[in-house]
Amino acid sequence: MELLKEIEARRAKRALSEKKIPPDVVDRIMTAATYAPSCFNNQPYRFLVVDQDKELEKIKLNMPDANYWAKKSPLMVLVATKPELDCQLDDKRDYAFFDIGLAVENMILQAVKEGLVAHPIAGYRPVPIKKAFGIPDDYTLIVIVIIAYPGDESSLNSKHLTSEHSERNRKPRDEVVFFNNFRVV
Repeated sequence: MELLKEIEARRAKRALSEKKIPPDVVDRIMTAATYAPSCFNNQPYRFLVVDQDKELEKIKLNMPDANYWAKKSPLMVLVATKPELDCQLDDKRDYAFFDIGLAVENMILQAVKEGLVAHPIAGYRPVPIKKAFGIPDDYTLIVIVIIAYPGDESSLNSKHLTSEHSERNRKPRDEVVFFNNFRVV
């Protein structure tokens, strides 16, 4: 098992295919998400898998033009929570949001293993989407994960086309990883 391969292959690509994703593949992706660790195993994440055209349209109508590329996706996963579903410590550390990040990363890595693109987005209007899908007001819609097979790059604008082939840019490790003493860099 070489997990680093999937981690290194993961990119937030935008060239997507409209080809439907088989249910068994979707099931493996969502199983991976639910296997994520969480504080006291509270599992505060709530996933709404949207794969029907009529339902996908409710999301697409609430995306800005900048996310034109995401509208081709045949599968979108809405990820919601509320802090009360998980550990809330006296020093204001609410673990629900951290635990969602762990679950979404599992989802993304399994999608990559399946040969798919999985791109989390924050560019959407949460209030109308929550209303359209009956997500209660006290839940926060944290992220939408766009999942699709890789597609034709000719549909991308020049900025996004450049991004598809850009070098993976990461800060030097010594700027973000410290041993035994924290440093402000």
